[in-house]
Amino acid sequence: MDHVLVTGAAGFIGFYLSKKLLDNGISVTGIDNLNDYYEVSLKQARLKQLLNIKNFSVIKTDLENRDGIENIFKENDFDVVVHLAAQAGVRYSIENPHIYVHTNLVGFLHILEGCRNTGVKHLVFASSSSVYGANKKMPLSVRHNVDHPISLYAATKKANELMAHTYAALYRIRHRFTFFHSIRSMGKARHGSF
Repeated sequence: MDHVLVTGAAGFIGFYLSKKLLDNGISVTGIDNLNDYYEVSLKQARLKQLLNIKNFSVIKTDLENRDGIENIFKENDFDVVVHLAAQAGVRYSIENPHIYVHTNLVGFLHILEGCRNTGVKHLVFASSSSVYGANKKMPLSVRHNVDHPISLYAATKKANELMAHTYAALYRIRHRFTFFHSIRSMGKARHGSF
């Protein structure tokens, strides 16, 4: 693994993953739109740290920018794509549904197409524990039914899982997804400090 694309590189997880990859001698290209869902200055500070490390570059763009995403894939030779970027937040998705469709569905399609068209070897992407929705079984398990999301955010993440599975079947794109539960980081978040 020589070159990894990390979407959402300015986010909490994206920053630490990028740093770890760079520390292990792997080149990283980050994508982030630096939206204001939470503190932009915190994201900028993270990118500033990463930019001081050899073999890191960042591209500021939206995932919905089809031409931009196509060009990023064409101009680079990514071995692995780690797709962490998404419009997050269950409550926010109820108030702003269009953002979720554009970023989480259309944006993810652009990532999948980039992987397909350039022969990316492996895609890792972030799903969410929110996909469990109305499921009452505990502890949560990947074997549980997740067909009843209770927010648009959860529905978009479930759709991402299905989209990736479809691309794997049609185009043999190896993929893995992870589930995150209530990520907390140092600094101010949109809904308070931690």
